[in-house]
Amino acid sequence: MAHYKAVDLKGEQFQRYLEKSGVLDTLTKVLVVLYEEPEKPTSALDFLKHHLGAATPENPEIELFRLELAEMKEKYEATIEENKKLKAKLAQYEPPQEEKHAE
Repeated sequence: MAHYKAVDLKGEQFQRYLEKSGVLDTLTKVLVVLYEEPEKPTSALDFLKHHLGAATPENPEIELFRLELAEMKEKYEATIEENKKLKAKLAQYEPPQEEKHAE
């Protein structure tokens, strides 16, 4: 009987470890996604591997690239906006194309 309690205690400790580390939560979420999938995949194991792979912590370098990409997108949008404004300003000072060819 003492052996059973020791195994049970180890199991409880392991369960608490899984809960603290977020493993149970992540597994539950992936299983719910699989359950709610209208067309079940042919390989449930591949589905789990794919979705768990996406849930793993990413390389810090990847996060830096994402931040850099977001910053570049903002700069790009600002440049496009500035370009539009400058084109509009330039159009005010340039005669229409038709008048240029008439001269």
